[in-house]
Amino acid sequence: MRNRVLVSSFVGSVIEWYDFYLFGVASAAVFNTLFFPDFSATAGTLAAFATLAAGFIARPVGGIIWGHFGDRIGRKRMLVLSIVLMGASTTLVGVLPTYASIGVWAPILLVVMRLVQGISAGGEWGGAVLLSMEHAPKRRGLSSSVAQMGLYGGILLANGVFALASVATGDAFLSWGWRIPFLASAVLVAIGLWIRLGVEESPVFKQARERAAQAAAAVEKTRIPLVEVIKRPKNLLLSVFLVLGPFAASAVYGTWIVSYGIQLHFPRADVLNAVLISAAIGLVFQPVFAGLSDLWGRRIVVGVGAVLQALSIVAMFSLMDTGSVAAMYAGISLAAFAHAIVYSPLGAWLGELFPTTQRYTGASLGYQVAGTLGGGFTPLVCASILASSGGTAGISLFMAATCLLTVIAVFLAKETYRTVL
Repeated sequence: MRNRVLVSSFVGSVIEWYDFYLFGVASAAVFNTLFFPDFSATAGTLAAFATLAAGFIARPVGGIIWGHFGDRIGRKRMLVLSIVLMGASTTLVGVLPTYASIGVWAPILLVVMRLVQGISAGGEWGGAVLLSMEHAPKRRGLSSSVAQMGLYGGILLANGVFALASVATGDAFLSWGWRIPFLASAVLVAIGLWIRLGVEESPVFKQARERAAQAAAAVEKTRIPLVEVIKRPKNLLLSVFLVLGPFAASAVYGTWIVSYGIQLHFPRADVLNAVLISAAIGLVFQPVFAGLSDLWGRRIVVGVGAVLQALSIVAMFSLMDTGSVAAMYAGISLAAFAHAIVYSPLGAWLGELFPTTQRYTGASLGYQVAGTLGGGFTPLVCASILASSGGTAGISLFMAATCLLTVIAVFLAKETYRTVL
């Protein structure tokens, strides 16, 4: 059963993040033209990234809703609901009329679909990570990394499918080619749903609920997990800052960099391929550093990774500004490698900061708030800084600040890799 749980967590997470990041790639490549055509090129890009940010804004809402019911009725049921909701909203994006067909209703409907995606994604990460680590409590870093790998797998799949769709060049791509990756979500969701339905509930959660059922006071106390998490906000705030830097970095090298690369006149296909390779790097090294965090502790891996992440963004811009395609590939890959280090232990660390009956709520809310602040607004911030200054120095400073907050949280958070759940 443990192997099926790990497979379910990985496949389900890949599908969820495929849907979520596919929207990001499309925002950088086509949405500004198809859904905001009356804007200037810069304003259209900003509007497309603002739509992208709407999904991140909705994620904490999803984290609260999924966390509440996940801590009360179980992880599995909420994970089934999240994959269905995400797949439906993504498939509908693939059939949306554009601005040329229905005017202002096109971007409105696009924003609505993005909000639904955000609510669904807000519940997916916590459930998948916790189900994995609670089924294998002795090597929680490595086990939770399987679900975390779904992030890279989703980015890899989203960019890969979008790159294949880009074979339809010119008018064909803008007319129907971009829709194919969104419509493909329906098939992926059916596969993921079949796998996820065969998974058993977390044994740690079952034990916690059985103990709570033996004491009326405990049942009462766990009735509203969100209230209990907020009553002791330290770990929630630390969770936010631990993930803030990695989220901002992934938004730069995994989403916004497509727009920047095209602006530097790199071929779209090369930029998408570079992001594709970067996701593969993350996919390979995620379990390596997660496993090391089981041996060395969460603090040292995340702390070193956060410092390297800030430096890697500076290096990435320097390499890309040379105009060399090979340097562009190297820069994005370097940022992805640093991200794998800092991101890999975070699923386990956030889960370990909270008790079982509050874990889904606390870990999800902290992660999703960081996703909103670091992931949702970073492409918009980057586009604004570049438009106002014409250079990337301000973006590098912004990234250094977010990674510094992560480093501070590393020193303040409790080391938990040897803690018994």
